[in-house]
Amino acid sequence: MTHPQYDVVVIGAGAGGMSAAAHLVAAGRKVLLVESQDRLGGRASSEEIDGFIVNRGAIAIERGSGFEQTFDLLGVPLDVREPQPATVFRIDGKIIDPSKGGGWNLILGGLTKAAAKIGASFGDVRKGNADLPEETLSTEDWLKKFTKNATVHRLFRNFCAAIWAANANELPARAFLTYFAFKGAFKRFGFCPRGTIGLWNDLGAGIRAKGGEIWLDAPVSKIHVENGRATGVDVVRDGATQRIDARVVISNVGPAATIRLAGEEALGEAYVAKARKVLRPAANIVVNFATQQRLIDQPGLITFANTERLCNLGELTAMCPEMAPPGWFLYVAYVVPKPALGDFDEKAETELGLQDLRKEFPGFAEAKILSIRVMRDEWPAQRSCAGYDMPQETPLPNLWNVGDAVKDYGGGGTQACVDTGREAAHKALGVLGVGQVA
Repeated sequence: MTHPQYDVVVIGAGAGGMSAAAHLVAAGRKVLLVESQDRLGGRASSEEIDGFIVNRGAIAIERGSGFEQTFDLLGVPLDVREPQPATVFRIDGKIIDPSKGGGWNLILGGLTKAAAKIGASFGDVRKGNADLPEETLSTEDWLKKFTKNATVHRLFRNFCAAIWAANANELPARAFLTYFAFKGAFKRFGFCPRGTIGLWNDLGAGIRAKGGEIWLDAPVSKIHVENGRATGVDVVRDGATQRIDARVVISNVGPAATIRLAGEEALGEAYVAKARKVLRPAANIVVNFATQQRLIDQPGLITFANTERLCNLGELTAMCPEMAPPGWFLYVAYVVPKPALGDFDEKAETELGLQDLRKEFPGFAEAKILSIRVMRDEWPAQRSCAGYDMPQETPLPNLWNVGDAVKDYGGGGTQACVDTGREAAHKALGVLGVGQVA
């Protein structure tokens, strides 16, 4: 019995999966991208609620990065609008804008005498004048070496929460320092006026234009393995299961789900045990709401220093007014529970986040709540927190994982997932032969 044959099947149309598919079709390979949901973008997509375009997870798209290069590769414009300033900090009711210069000393100078030393530590790591901390040291314990100031500790906790959906006592200091010393730290990013899904639809159109196929509402039920290699997948489409043959399989559903699809026996006891030991999924709570009076006049993302659960907030209509009906201001707030890498009381943690919003913005009492999305378990904010990633490779020489459980050490955000897609495509072409990843 013959089955449809492809060079590569990509499971999951999140940032990593779409990046892999884009690079592979650009290299001339025959690619099928299958997605279980009815939309592209995974945990960085969006939906319409009561006339508002509401995000379902990540919203910030980095400029001047691998994300933009992936779009350029297919000749697809990157439709984002950059806020200026990109990021500000709200400390004791005041807005601190680091884009004006001063860096960490500006942000922390009014809070602790150790501000200069904290800032210098990042420079020392960047210049190679200091070693990174051991992996077991948390960001919180690293910071305690400099200061006990409660506001500084809340601010660093919210740094960790905003980027990695983890608390400072859960995130390794090595990962924190690696990100801020070497990885740019979201210096440039923007929002899509059609919702983040607009970008994924654009990239999807670019993939199709290069000959790639995309199936939505098509969950994979099995990865076939024969003689130590992935040979294809079973896809459930229109209520029927269809076998697809492929020379390479790339999975964007996370290592744990990949193991379930391929079977523990196929991937081996050691790999399965490592996944169970290493992976630490991170949770957050995304609150989308709207008001008819602007809460704060800032176009980018605001990180807080005086909150316990609320880590950051953005007003999307400041840059993209078409995301809301006339007369409305649309916001997204990110709340990270304690703990974020373990079990938590969903109702209580959500309420604590809402309390933070009421305290910071009295006008929030009049807000229209559009959605409160708790991202955890099988649909987490991060499939594994930074510092707890698996390698992209699996024991099968033609099966790779992509996404935020196999990212580069210290990486964060959608950009880190896009990078894993590019790397997996490069590895896949090494198996497939002709063609190179740009």
